[in-house]
Amino acid sequence: MVRTEDSVQIDPSGKLPGRGAYLHDRKSCWETGLKGRLEKALNVSMTAQNKSELRQFMETLDDNADEIIQALEETSDAELS
Repeated sequence: MVRTEDSVQIDPSGKLPGRGAYLHDRKSCWETGLKGRLEKALNVSMTAQNKSELRQFMETLDDNADEIIQALEETSDAELS
């Protein structure tokens, strides 16, 4: 995610110029970010259009990612025991 001169946009490469912030590709992280933390991290007030575009992208993310990650962590913990 990067703040450009006139907007906030998704930057998967992490190479666009501007103030940037990282978000996991999990819906829960995006929900938290869009509640205001992202604006604070980027030091910007997002427009309704920016928020709408980011929410549309958020909806493409996997709802089950958190559960998958938790299951993988539990499996790793069990293997270490």
